[in-house]
Amino acid sequence: MEREHAPVLIIGAGLAGLSAAMFLGLHGVRALVVEKHAGTARHPKARGQFPHTMQALRIAGVEDAFLAAQPADPGFTIKIAATTSGPVFHTILAGETPDFSAFSRNAWANVSQEKAEVILLERARELGADVRFSTKAESLEQDADGVTVVIRDLITGTAREVRADHVVAADGHRSPVREWLGIGRHGRGVLGEGVNAVFEADLGADFDGRNLLFYLRNPELPGGGGAFTSTDDRNRFTFGVGEVDDIDEQRWTELIRIATGRPDLEPKLLACNSKTTTSALVADRFGAGRVQLIGDAVRTMPPHGAMGGNSAIMDGFSLAWKLAMVVKGQAGQGLLDSHDAERRPYSEVLVEQQYANMVRRNSPHLADGTEAEPIDPAELILGYRYPDGAIVREADEDGALFENPAEPTGRPGSHVPHDKSTVDIFGRGFVLLADESTWDTKATEAAKALGVELPVHRVEDPARYGVSTRGAVLVRPDGFVAWRGEGDLEAALRTVLGR
Repeated sequence: MEREHAPVLIIGAGLAGLSAAMFLGLHGVRALVVEKHAGTARHPKARGQFPHTMQALRIAGVEDAFLAAQPADPGFTIKIAATTSGPVFHTILAGETPDFSAFSRNAWANVSQEKAEVILLERARELGADVRFSTKAESLEQDADGVTVVIRDLITGTAREVRADHVVAADGHRSPVREWLGIGRHGRGVLGEGVNAVFEADLGADFDGRNLLFYLRNPELPGGGGAFTSTDDRNRFTFGVGEVDDIDEQRWTELIRIATGRPDLEPKLLACNSKTTTSALVADRFGAGRVQLIGDAVRTMPPHGAMGGNSAIMDGFSLAWKLAMVVKGQAGQGLLDSHDAERRPYSEVLVEQQYANMVRRNSPHLADGTEAEPIDPAELILGYRYPDGAIVREADEDGALFENPAEPTGRPGSHVPHDKSTVDIFGRGFVLLADESTWDTKATEAAKALGVELPVHRVEDPARYGVSTRGAVLVRPDGFVAWRGEGDLEAALRTVLGR
């Protein structure tokens, strides 16, 4: 059997896997990506990118491509209704998105997964990734020195071994890699199953070029409801119901007529019976040795809140700089171990938030008092913290997972306070923020000792970051504060790098 070597092998080429490959390339590490499907997603699936995701995409050089790929009307409308023609029981969003301009320079985008994956794929390849479709990972074994994965070309049937230094599992909610590693999951479990259809129909000016999502409550539909969404293409829509068995085309036509409240509608069916499983589950571990898991492989949640696709992209952003530094010999295993310590607690909150959204919006019969209280959107996406992980914890660390981004603390593990003068300096490596020039020498010495780059950016108001004029703030490549203070910079950086 032929064998090849890869510094990083990524299994799965969805939003998570392609993002990881793209961000690894940005940090100078070429990844091999294998995907069992023949190409990128052909179904609209997840839609929408929050400002923190757009900030990461801007760093990767694809922000403009995402903004250009969204529909002409980027606003988003969400309604709970009997049919898309009414009556409407409740409007959740009426075309607007929250204003986060005080916390981020980046706007929202509203690109579907089918278009997002194409953009990510193109950029990942530009940055050196080798992406192979119709290629399945069949087995995985790791030892102290690396990971051996058998992959098979599903077109030719040829199998070969890949010897990888590290593996990223982005292989979806059924994740064979997670199963091979014996990693379990916990949470509320499987909540329901259903089928989707994609169809074309002229529903009139009210639907033309708009981003619409309807949660339907209608006893005439299987399971008493369904979900209806627009897509990036004019007059193309998706519709899903809670039905396990396949539905024939005649029945789909009947259901679409019920869902739209238009008994004479003649929809053109483009695809039918795409299976969906709704669950609320989080992996017990996000990594095992040289294998790290991201995306749906580690969390599944109801699609009520758009955090599934966003968290998948941000997994890639969060993991890539760590993995790149380990591959380059600049960091130790401790930095990779922080992937679990940082992303798992946050994921558990996201899953519960979206479950609560589902109960409130579409499944009130599931309400039992255990649903999470809503977290303000700004806090949820721009105020979350890592109280443990690749940081130097302070003595009075309170372990809080969130803070108000309008009142940033600058604590290690939090987002660096938003500042228009510094926003463009983060994303490629560590940065030291300081006022006194004495930190230039300290940064140079620490960088030389640890074999990393550590530029110093002068700030005029260190108090904004919670330090005196004599102090400094170490910011990670992902824009989180790693350390602050007046002490030993080299020791702090060594701790963060797991060395």
